[in-house]
Amino acid sequence: MLAKEIERSGLPTVFVTSLPTIATMIGANRIVRGPAITHPFGVDEADRRRIVERALEMLETPVEPLTVWEVEAP
Repeated sequence: MLAKEIERSGLPTVFVTSLPTIATMIGANRIVRGPAITHPFGVDEADRRRIVERALEMLETPVEPLTVWEVEAP
């Protein structure tokens, strides 16, 4: 998985997916659960903004390996 390899080089990454179980099995460190398989970033602008803001917040936060964050509904 690309996110895991980038993390090994020292750059933090966030993996946005609607299947966080698979992301944890692969070994991604920062995972944001998206709302749907077909639209992991959401279908409207407000959803996309919340997910991207949460992902950026994760980049700035030290986390334990395999941390899954939820995006709060409006």
